[in-house]
Amino acid sequence: MASSRCFENPPVLEPASGGGEVVDDFGGQKAYVSGSAGSKAAVVLISDAFGFEAPNLRKIADKVASLGYFVVVPDFLHGDPYDPSNNAHSNPGTWIQSHNPQTAFEEAKPVIAAIKEKGVSSIGAAGYCWGAKVDHFVKVFPGVAHGWAVRYSDDDAAAVTSAEEALRDMSHWFNKYLN
Repeated sequence: MASSRCFENPPVLEPASGGGEVVDDFGGQKAYVSGSAGSKAAVVLISDAFGFEAPNLRKIADKVASLGYFVVVPDFLHGDPYDPSNNAHSNPGTWIQSHNPQTAFEEAKPVIAAIKEKGVSSIGAAGYCWGAKVDHFVKVFPGVAHGWAVRYSDDDAAAVTSAEEALRDMSHWFNKYLN
């Protein structure tokens, strides 16, 4: 079961944020895409419970794309990210049941197929909290709140520094295994 911390510190969602674009159908999902569709390597970023409109998630996608990757951030939450101000989301457990990660896993298969149709030869993925069910690399960052890598405040210098370090670590991993 998800920790209550997974549902704290919600970002202000901004549908128009980022330097990429939102496409209505990428492998059957609405998605934020960034980078060159002609790239031979792609990265799928999977959101936390707050969804694909989170500005920091899109910043991360754009930064990864700037390294030469085609980046796709699917809306596996189907326009229904966790919103603590929404009475229908008053019980995070109920929200999790209606946004089952296993369903998203199945929905990812056509997204991967759509990426492969573009001629991509290697694909990596990274997820945040709700979107991260398989750990390959774990690094502890003391002194930052849960979700800091994607939900940090620009006013929190320690969280920004830690988020930048986490992005560098992720980028190094992609560069090592996707190129």
